[in-house]
Amino acid sequence: MAKTNSYLVFLFLGIFFSSACSCFAQSSNAQKPITKGKVVDRIIWLVGDEPILFSDVEYQKMRLQSENANIHGDLNCIIPEQMAVQMLFLAQAEIDSLTVDESMINRQVDGYLKNLVTQVGSKEKLEEYFGKSYSQIVDDQKRIFKNNAIAGNMRDNIVKDVTVSPSEIRKYFSSIPTDSLPYINTKVEVQVIVRKPEVRLAEIDRIKSRLREYSEEINSGKSSFSTLARLYSEDKRTAINGGEYGFVSRSTLEPEFARVVFNMSTGQKVSPIIETQEVYHIVQVIEKRGELINFRHILLRPRVTAEALEVEKSRLDSVAMKINSGTISFDEAVERYSTDDNTINNHGLMVNKDYNSSLVGSSEFLLDELPQDISRAIATLKTGELSQAFISYSDNGTQQVMLVKLYSRSEAHRANLQQDFQTIKELALAEKKQKTIDEWIRDKQKTTFVEIAPEYRNCNFHYPNWLTNK
Repeated sequence: MAKTNSYLVFLFLGIFFSSACSCFAQSSNAQKPITKGKVVDRIIWLVGDEPILFSDVEYQKMRLQSENANIHGDLNCIIPEQMAVQMLFLAQAEIDSLTVDESMINRQVDGYLKNLVTQVGSKEKLEEYFGKSYSQIVDDQKRIFKNNAIAGNMRDNIVKDVTVSPSEIRKYFSSIPTDSLPYINTKVEVQVIVRKPEVRLAEIDRIKSRLREYSEEINSGKSSFSTLARLYSEDKRTAINGGEYGFVSRSTLEPEFARVVFNMSTGQKVSPIIETQEVYHIVQVIEKRGELINFRHILLRPRVTAEALEVEKSRLDSVAMKINSGTISFDEAVERYSTDDNTINNHGLMVNKDYNSSLVGSSEFLLDELPQDISRAIATLKTGELSQAFISYSDNGTQQVMLVKLYSRSEAHRANLQQDFQTIKELALAEKKQKTIDEWIRDKQKTTFVEIAPEYRNCNFHYPNWLTNK
């Protein structure tokens, strides 16, 4: 999560605000600076009895700048206003007893900070940038993510009953000037037949032997787990961090892997060899936090021979000839020949798993969302045509052979109701939901005490009635 969009969500749905309380408008002392650690601080907004501090706004500005977020407008106006909006959501959420999954928040924070530390180079550099200890940054992020989630749940609750009728969809579409109609990028649906070459037992024995050697080196104290992971692990994401995976829950791991790892004790030297989806691991547990676990692992993949790949390639070329001659249908070929558990029960149709995509969960892909080898294979195909068999890589990095069929293709175009009714419906529904949210915020403005420091009152607010009738 694309980075700019994720931080727009952060900015407009949930920005950390301090839980410190003071009375901005009830005495002249309220405008005197207060000391927060070594920082001279002051209250710049008060929403109900919740303050927005100058330091909170500055912290969020630094956060956005650290991610190069492209936000237009005056952040000194945008940030405190959206803090105030979030306070309205949080206050109502408390009344409605809305809660969030704390373990999910912890996972999100751990993942976010791990990526941020990787970007800046070290925890020390992160502390220097924000002027806070790492533990303070962790606490801040937990409040941010928790408030984001609660506010998001409150927004969903407000609009849960909002729907759009066909006439509203048509009215919405007709209101859009022709040159402003959404541009729909090329979308495709792809069917695949996958063959996984047989791995020789000698190769599996070789991989296991290497992992046993690493275990012996670690257990004897000859080498550290982190050093060997950096040198030899084939999981590129974790190898750079000494094999450290980061905090995850049991449900995010493969069952056979989770069973072993969650039964290990913190500080136990090395796990037995674990097999998952044709790759092999050894593991060392770093820390457990309730239902979450952090561990290091070294991953090795068995190699398949060129001869084994050619055998499967020839087999799929023969399958393609049968399909093209009408001897067998593609769907029948999937059932008979494919070894891909992800698509075999879906007639070979791939499912979009890109969570940054608006098409996630569907069988449609934008061209740049497909794996590059599949995108190249369908580049010159017409709907219904097959590619030649080709070598590709599975999600776990092992080599396999694929045959691809272009199931459907929708060329790039300006949106129209005939082709893009569902897309237009989603846009119309999003607009109606936003109007509902806007009306709810304006109603809450009327009944919520708000005070704003003089230097912030001249902002061009998105919701202009913060000080009306106060």
